[in-house]
Amino acid sequence: MDDHSQFRLLSKRRFLPFFLTQFSGAFNDNLFRNVLLLLITYTAGGLMGLPIDVAVNIAAFVFIVPFFLFSGIAGQLADKYEKSQVIRWVKLAEIAIMVLAAVGLWHGWYEALLLLLFLMGVQSTFFGPVKYALLPEVLTDDELVGGNALVEMGTFVAILVGTLAAGLLMGSEQPEKLAAIGVVVLAVVGYLAARQVPVTGSTNPQMTIGFRPLRETWNLMRLAAENHSVLLCIMAISWFWFLGAAYLTQFPSFAQTDLMGDETVVTLLLAVFTIGIALGSVACERLSGHRIELGIVPIGSLGISLFGLDLYFNMPANPVPTDWWMIITDSQHRQLAIDLLGIGFFGGLFIVPLYAFVQQQTPEPQRARVIAALNVFNALFMVVSAGMGILMLGVIGLSIPEFFLVLSIMNLIVAGFVYQQVPEFALRFIVWVLSHTIYRVRHEGLRQIPDDGPVLLVCNHVTYMDALIIAGAVRRPIRFVMDHQIFKMPILGGLFRLAKTIPIGPRNKVPEIYDAAFERIDEELDAGNVVCIFPEGKLTSDGEVGTFKNGVEIIIQRRPVTVVPMALRGLWGSFFSHCGGPALSHLPKRFWSRIELVAGEPVSAEKAAAEMLEQRVKGLRGSGQ
Repeated sequence: MDDHSQFRLLSKRRFLPFFLTQFSGAFNDNLFRNVLLLLITYTAGGLMGLPIDVAVNIAAFVFIVPFFLFSGIAGQLADKYEKSQVIRWVKLAEIAIMVLAAVGLWHGWYEALLLLLFLMGVQSTFFGPVKYALLPEVLTDDELVGGNALVEMGTFVAILVGTLAAGLLMGSEQPEKLAAIGVVVLAVVGYLAARQVPVTGSTNPQMTIGFRPLRETWNLMRLAAENHSVLLCIMAISWFWFLGAAYLTQFPSFAQTDLMGDETVVTLLLAVFTIGIALGSVACERLSGHRIELGIVPIGSLGISLFGLDLYFNMPANPVPTDWWMIITDSQHRQLAIDLLGIGFFGGLFIVPLYAFVQQQTPEPQRARVIAALNVFNALFMVVSAGMGILMLGVIGLSIPEFFLVLSIMNLIVAGFVYQQVPEFALRFIVWVLSHTIYRVRHEGLRQIPDDGPVLLVCNHVTYMDALIIAGAVRRPIRFVMDHQIFKMPILGGLFRLAKTIPIGPRNKVPEIYDAAFERIDEELDAGNVVCIFPEGKLTSDGEVGTFKNGVEIIIQRRPVTVVPMALRGLWGSFFSHCGGPALSHLPKRFWSRIELVAGEPVSAEKAAAEMLEQRVKGLRGSGQ
């Protein structure tokens, strides 16, 4: 799996038709919406006698209102009925809406087009939950990040292409008629692709659909709040859309006022930002090792703020008239483009693992409704983003670069709050950094660890980093049992407390800690969790596997569970081992060292014994250290 690119999914029938359906839908949404906005601005000169700025904002509001009204019903439908069938219903509705839109475009009925824009918002509302709920059903766990990355990449590329196509059509002699043909053709293409989406089955056929829009939307919020980690991930995703909407909304004024650029500059800024998000989304799979890796989410948020700050400090002091070529060729203007590319790139790193985490951690029978709740929050945050832009720019009087500076600082504050509330983010970040700087970790046999249910892991103990390396390799959360003295160490102690590590000590010295440890271990196993112990009881002093103590047998006697032996290779001699003196007492001698974590065949509780497990671990470790 590690040797294959995520792009191979585009050759699979279980993914390609869905990808094409999503791409054509996003393309059509943005083509129709932008054509309508441009027609209102440049041809109609307003709408219903309203000023252009008011008419444009009304159009944007009309598209987003359905997410608040109908997301609850949309989530229920996607959970109750077979998802490929729901997708086909939605795409048929798109054809009907676009046929009416084509008539409206052809005859210039702009007020009617506003109603159809509302219906397109309804159609998007019903497509959103089924779109993301389908992915975990057609992709394996190690394909989920790659699949989400391709979907995000395709979505933002479709947004860019739809926006550019709308601009090109407006430059033609008959933009309304060409747009009318285009939206119908794209709707038909989307439906034909949807007919090839594989059948997945219904996840909650007994559910009763409620048709009270506002109440059902409120019920979505309550459902999403049941899992605190998932809720905070939803908030983080919505924060990304808050930032994205804030940047994209200001691009026209930013290009015109602060860069003195023409319309080509606006197009270039939009393209650079969107391409950055697409590239960041695609990079997620490689950086995460084909799995859901929350460790790169803090990297994404930090990158967004750093490039946002750099954008502010690189603004031209005395702007001169600018076009797209000057943005590329002039060093100072080129740095602005690089900053926008960086903000988009790290935004892609930020958002893809979060989407995959929400999909994976949400029970299948309610997954679509949780995704629907996510869509509601996204819409709410984008509305708040627009309000904040009005407040900061119109009332307080900030310049657009100053507004971007405020967004960068706010992003650091929001990120810090989320990571404090969900310690797994910070822990996974540290593990990811370790595994991409000091160590290169190779895994073997980790599928021996059951996907669910209680399991006890036993492993040799070489360095203070062993727990973090194992935590970064194993997909399931692990509760480690470690010497209580480690918790007194200034930095490592904090990390291990963050990881909910179970402290243990000698029975003859700290009996209360000893007894409490076994109680905690039993509670964790009874809850169906993974517990890892280092039966040697201390770090190796010579690189060899020491004698296993009988604590593992006590655990098994109290709670008979499957035991998986594991071995770490290549860590002896590192900065965190006792090689050449006490750990942490000498300078690191090597970086990016190749190490291995190997898991053996599971051992039943009846056969598990300290001596036998010691021999298993020695065999897995082999002759290397």
